[in-house]
Parts: sequence; C-alpha cells; structure tokens
Amino acid sequence: MNKDITTPEVQDIIVAVVPRDNGTEEELWDTYIVNLRTEPMESVLITSQGYGEINGSDKTTTVLRHFHQIIMPNSFLKVEPIQRELFDLKNEYWISFNEGEVMLDKRYVFQAGEISPQALKVVPVLDRPGVMLR
Repeated sequence: MNKDITTPEVQDIIVAVVPRDNGTEEELWDTYIVNLRTEPMESVLITSQGYGEINGSDKTTTVLRHFHQIIMPNSFLKVEPIQRELFDLKNEYWISFNEGEVMLDKRYVFQAGEISPQALKVVPVLDRPGVMLR
C-alpha cells in the first residue's frame, strides 16, 4: 500500500540563519524561511530544536513551534532569534505547509559548527548574508 502513496518533494524553500545588522559578532542571529516558489505556502507550521554535545555534555533545547497562515511567493518570514552559543549544536527546523489539498513537509538540519561567519552567502530574496539550507 505504501507504494500507492506519493510524497511530493519540497523544493524552492530556504531556511537561513542571518546575523543581525550584517554584523557577524552579534550575540543573536535570526532564522528566516524564504519561499522561492511561485505559489504561496499556506498553514505553515515550523518546529525548531537544537541538540548535540557541548563540552562533553549532552544538550537539547526546547522544541519551539510557530504557525503562520501564509508565506507569499518570493518572500520571506522571520521565524525566531538564535544565539551564537547554539551553533555548536545541530539545529533542526521542520517545516510543514499546505499546497492546495496536499500537505508537504521537509526537515532542514544545520550540522554542529555549520553556522559560522565563514559560511555566509547572500540569501536570495532577503538580500543579506546568511548561512542557508535548501
């Protein structure tokens, strides 16, 4: 029966972590969802959590959940701040949304140490430097 279920692949969505005021030394950076699609994302649910090991101790952050009614095509949404000290953890963002009658979802995971000033690239639509996953 599972072969009869189709799971469309999510494309043209970016999760980006961007330093505030373009300064990489800022304590807080911000997480954004960028919709590069030609269709809006509707009933968007975003969960985030950090997990891993820091200085030999297991660390897990609280699971945060955000709901937004719509993210228009070729636009972005600021989701939440993230502290630099959490860059040493894996940071996971799970995004679910509706496309017509179909629910889509995708998991984005920044590996420990992947978010860094050295990894900055210009984020499309946002036009600011950040670290991004597609």
